[in-house]
Amino acid sequence: MTMLTERITTPIGWARAACDSLMSAYLPEELPPAGRWHYHQGVFLCGMELLWRAERDDRYDAYIKRYVDKLVDDYGNFDFARDELDAIQAGLLLFRLDERSGLTGHAGGNEKGIANGDKGSNKYGNKSKYRAAADKLRSLFDTLHRTSEGGFWHKDKYAYNMWLDGLYMGGVFALKYANAYGDKGLRDMVLHQEQLMRRYMRDEKTGLLYHAWDESRQMPWADPETGCSPEFWGRSLGWYGLAAAQFLDEIAEGEAGRAELEAVLADFSRALIKYQDAKSGLWYQVVDKGHLADNWLETSCTCLFVYTLARAYKLGLVGEDCLEAAKLGFEGLVRVVQYDEQGRFILPDICIGTSAGDYENYVTRPTSQNDLHGVGAFVMACVEMESLM
Repeated sequence: MTMLTERITTPIGWARAACDSLMSAYLPEELPPAGRWHYHQGVFLCGMELLWRAERDDRYDAYIKRYVDKLVDDYGNFDFARDELDAIQAGLLLFRLDERSGLTGHAGGNEKGIANGDKGSNKYGNKSKYRAAADKLRSLFDTLHRTSEGGFWHKDKYAYNMWLDGLYMGGVFALKYANAYGDKGLRDMVLHQEQLMRRYMRDEKTGLLYHAWDESRQMPWADPETGCSPEFWGRSLGWYGLAAAQFLDEIAEGEAGRAELEAVLADFSRALIKYQDAKSGLWYQVVDKGHLADNWLETSCTCLFVYTLARAYKLGLVGEDCLEAAKLGFEGLVRVVQYDEQGRFILPDICIGTSAGDYENYVTRPTSQNDLHGVGAFVMACVEMESLM
């Protein structure tokens, strides 16, 4: 187990330290809030899955599988929120487990290096329990409320609101589902969601996107003319960048929508680097207002931006300026990492989850240490930076 009392010299070493520290503190089903199927756990475990793909350390594979198996029964039943996009994100963990089961007709076949240990387990019809669970999450796209143009409400309680967060929370799952099971209509749906966000939430002057947009103009934060919330919140922009980058992993060269997404990711990446704090390498909670005394440097958005910039560079969409910004951001993150008395990794200054609002709403949010939003994003950034440092 990698602890910070050991010397860490590579990004992948930092990823191991982060995962090992949380694994030593929590059983998979105890990841906070315990026993919940949600993106808090999903983001961390998706980061761990990227580390597993890089390292093939079976401890990580077993940890991810136990999380899913403790929440999803043999028939694919599990408890999840049915009125929000956030509940879908952890479904990203299901595809590899289904492929491994050998029970469902999966387009990808069995992944090398993983045993078919789930064959013969109880299943729902001719599907693995993982496919049955994925089908339940996929069905949310047919029942979630939408704007007049088909944009998903982020949650039922936020009527006619689209949030940047939702593009990642539901979009990557939808594309993976489309590719795995042949549900091609989901591809157009996902591209439409991104186009709506860009149409209504992107600021031409900065190249950034506002956190939220209210078609009805009823939310107290909504601009009466544009419907947008007034600020560029770091983590919401991070989710948007993460989504755009991972969409390109699911849409092949020459396929519809890819060229447009490549341009989107390139433009977005170039916009981000203009707002990086040159001294620390980090980005601010409210991204474009680092000059204000009560604004502060936030780690989870920085992790997501580092990942986004690294992916854009590897895809050949941006140049050395974006690579240097990614390196500076990663070095800044490593500098602020702390450790506890057991030598375990601690990532500080992670914004507690928040809804859209005004400037004061964001800068007065409390912070936490090792919040799963932040640690998962940190691991993703580390894995992506491994070959670039």
